[in-house]
Amino acid sequence: MKEYTILACAVALVAVAVDFALKTHLVRQKRFWIFWGVMTALTTIVNGYLTWRPIVVYGEAFNLGIRLFTIPVEDYLYGFGLITLNLVIWEYLTRRYRIPEIPPEKG
Repeated sequence: MKEYTILACAVALVAVAVDFALKTHLVRQKRFWIFWGVMTALTTIVNGYLTWRPIVVYGEAFNLGIRLFTIPVEDYLYGFGLITLNLVIWEYLTRRYRIPEIPPEKG
């Protein structure tokens, strides 16, 4: 069974579902996808090094076996889900509990 593939897809889907449920709509924003372009590049560098060495080794029985360079595609999905979920929760909480600015006193 491809546990890592299932887990990675589930985490990514949950993150997008929570984004819509909390109405933060991050996945609809251009700045979100620019951020993900940067994160994908950084993930490729760091994760690529770790899997190329090989410091981190994946059992092929647990994933699809599809790799970008030396990185299983599931790593990108899993990272997307984890970081997106954190961003969604952060955005939701900062919107909900934002303290209004107090205008400066005149005088």
